[in-house]
Amino acid sequence: MALLRSDRTAPRLTPDDLERLTALRHALHSRPELSGEELRTTETIRTFLASLPGCRLLDLPVPTGVVAQIAGNDPAREIMLRADIDALPQTERTGLPWQSQTPGVMHACGHDLHTSSLCGAALLLSREAQAGRLGPTVDLVFQPAEEGTTGARALIDAGLFEAIHPSACFGIHNWPSVDTGGIVCREGALMAAKVNFDILLFGAGGHGSMPHLNTDPIVCAAAVVQSLQTIISRNVNPLDSAILSINRIEGGSPVNLVVDKVLLKATVRALSVTVLDRAVERVKTIVARTAEAYECRSEIDWKERIPAVWNTPEMTALARRCAEKTGGELVSAPPSLASEDFALYRKYVPSFFFWVGSRVPGTETAELHTPRFYADDGSLRYAAELYAACGMTGTGDEGVPASPAVQ
Repeated sequence: MALLRSDRTAPRLTPDDLERLTALRHALHSRPELSGEELRTTETIRTFLASLPGCRLLDLPVPTGVVAQIAGNDPAREIMLRADIDALPQTERTGLPWQSQTPGVMHACGHDLHTSSLCGAALLLSREAQAGRLGPTVDLVFQPAEEGTTGARALIDAGLFEAIHPSACFGIHNWPSVDTGGIVCREGALMAAKVNFDILLFGAGGHGSMPHLNTDPIVCAAAVVQSLQTIISRNVNPLDSAILSINRIEGGSPVNLVVDKVLLKATVRALSVTVLDRAVERVKTIVARTAEAYECRSEIDWKERIPAVWNTPEMTALARRCAEKTGGELVSAPPSLASEDFALYRKYVPSFFFWVGSRVPGTETAELHTPRFYADDGSLRYAAELYAACGMTGTGDEGVPASPAVQ
C-alpha cells in the first residue's frame, strides 16, 4: 500500500494566530447553542472562513453546520477534516469570565474547542495553499448535532459525499483525562457502538384507590428497569465492555390517578457488534415478557444505530505520522463507552479519530458532560496543528486503505 507523505513538520500557529483563535473560542463558549439550533455558531464559522484566501464555502441544504474547501495542487488527493459545533442542555459552573451566557446551555463537551481548532487549521492550510505548498484539497466539515448523534447522518443525507470526494477523513475530540500536549492514536475500537431506544408501556388507568380495577404501567416500568439491568451482569461476558442506561422516565399524575402510559428513554452501548446485538435481543425479550407479566402492552422505538469508532491499522499508521509532525506527544489511553457519530463517515471513506489531551497538567480531571468541565485553552494549538498535519498528509487513490464493513 503506497501511503504518500511529507517529511516536513506541520505548519505552526503564531502568537497572533493563537490570540485570535482563543478569542474565537471564548466567544463560541459564551454563546453555546443546542443541537440543530447552531445558527449563530454557523454564521461565526462562515464569517471566519470567508476571511481566508482560497477557502470556498460549499452549499448543502442544511440549516446549520458549514462545509468548506481549500484547493491543493494534487488533484489525486482529497482529505476531510471534521469538527462538531453543538452544546449541551446543562448549566455551566466554571466561573470563567467567558462562561456560558445562555441559561441552561453550555459547551460541556468542548465542541467550541474543536470548532476553533478546525478554524485554526483552515487558517494554516490557507497559507500553505497560497504559498503553493498544500498537496491535497482539504474539506472542512463543521458538523451540527453530534450530541444527539444525528448530525453526521443529516449531512450525509443532504449530499455531503456528492459535494466532496475525500480519500481519507480525520476527526478530533478533546480528552480531559489526558494532559494538554498528549495525542492518543489508538488502533482498533476507540469509542462504543450504540443504539438509543424508547420503551412505551401501556396500562389502564383509573382511581388510585381501586388498584384491582386498573393496570398500573408505573409498577411495570419499575420491573422493566430492574430486569434490564441484568443484561450486562448476566448476558454479557464480564471481559467485554458494555453498558445499558435508563436515562429518563416519564409518567404519573399529580393526583390520585393511575395513568395509562409510561415512557422510558434508554441507551445500550458496546465496543463489540456481537455484544451489542446480544444486548438488543435481550432488551426485546425482557420488555415484552415483563410487560406481559404485568398485564401491560409494550412498544420499543429503536433509534438510529451508531457504529463503533474503529481505527484500522492502515489509518492508524497514517495518523501516527501526522501526529509526529506536531509538537504533541503520543500517549496511550483505554477505549471509552462514549459514542460518536463520526463513526458513520467510515461507511463512506477511510477514517481516523484522535483524542487530544485537554487537562491542565497537575489539575484534577473535570469530566465531559459535567457543569465544571472546561477544556484547556492550551490544547487549542495542538488540536489545530494536528488537524493541519492531517490536511497536509493524505493517501493516493491507489493506496486508499479499505474501509471495513460496519453495521
